[in-house]
Amino acid sequence: MKISILLLYVAIFLIAFVLLVSYICFRMVFYEPRKQSSSPDDIPLPEGKLYEPYHPLMKQWILEARNYPHEDYYIQSHDGLTLHAKYFEYAPNAVTEIMFHGYRGSAERDLSGGIQRCFALGRNVLLVDQRTSCGSEGHVISFGINEHRDCLAWVDFAVNHFGPDVKLVLTGISMGASTVLMAAGKPLPKNVVGILADCGFSSPKDIIRKCAKDLHYPVNLIYPFIKLGAKLFGHFDLEEYSPMEAMKTCKIPVIFLHGEDDDYVPCYMSRELYDVCTAPKKLVTVPEAGHGLVYLVDNQKYFQSVVEFFSENGVETKLVQ
Repeated sequence: MKISILLLYVAIFLIAFVLLVSYICFRMVFYEPRKQSSSPDDIPLPEGKLYEPYHPLMKQWILEARNYPHEDYYIQSHDGLTLHAKYFEYAPNAVTEIMFHGYRGSAERDLSGGIQRCFALGRNVLLVDQRTSCGSEGHVISFGINEHRDCLAWVDFAVNHFGPDVKLVLTGISMGASTVLMAAGKPLPKNVVGILADCGFSSPKDIIRKCAKDLHYPVNLIYPFIKLGAKLFGHFDLEEYSPMEAMKTCKIPVIFLHGEDDDYVPCYMSRELYDVCTAPKKLVTVPEAGHGLVYLVDNQKYFQSVVEFFSENGVETKLVQ
């Protein structure tokens, strides 16, 4: 009898321990208090010495974007969240890029420069706040698992709102790149004419394990708790889908861009994605460019590569500014 009670206590302790560690992992990796929209005096800039040389230009882009005329749009996600995006129009019938920002980022911080870049190519921009950020609801980041479904919803919105002839390019940076790559593996309307993926990761599992290793955590020990935390508290399966799987069935032209000195999402991940991609594709890497800095480090190569790739794949593209 005493042994049975002891075993029961041990079992309760082990279950409590697993749940506690899984919850801590969930809070550390996936939970995000909703980011509020920036006040006029708040300029959200990426932190770190890597980005400091570019802060003045990034600040300029954000301030310019705030002064551009735009429209606010809202949709409902598959799981009932209100999602927000801002639409910046270059011309009524121009190609429209739907743009997705990175992990724990915001559309304003990560993609304000993308507005100027799109305008320079004569394109419109639908700048999406990913779930948990600013105008969009939610508290759980799922590394593209739920976000790629949000991307599909924004595609449906764009076709319904802008008309059946609208041409769409799905663009993302970092986790946003992986988001659009996952969406590209699913059935998409003919309106989607291209994918632009800047420094995306190959799978949620791979990037989480890589970052855990960088932090000197025991990866093989902690990853099962992270996966369980996602399932129990985030209500999603971390290994349900991945950009690598998506690229094996993708039919839409994809241009991959990556900095060769990216120590956050390694450049080899874009190479792996490029290798398995079954659609027309192009891989562009930039020496000495860190995470998310390809456009800033080699602006000329970025524009040249994008113009050539889309033009070669049936989307007339040229610099207009």
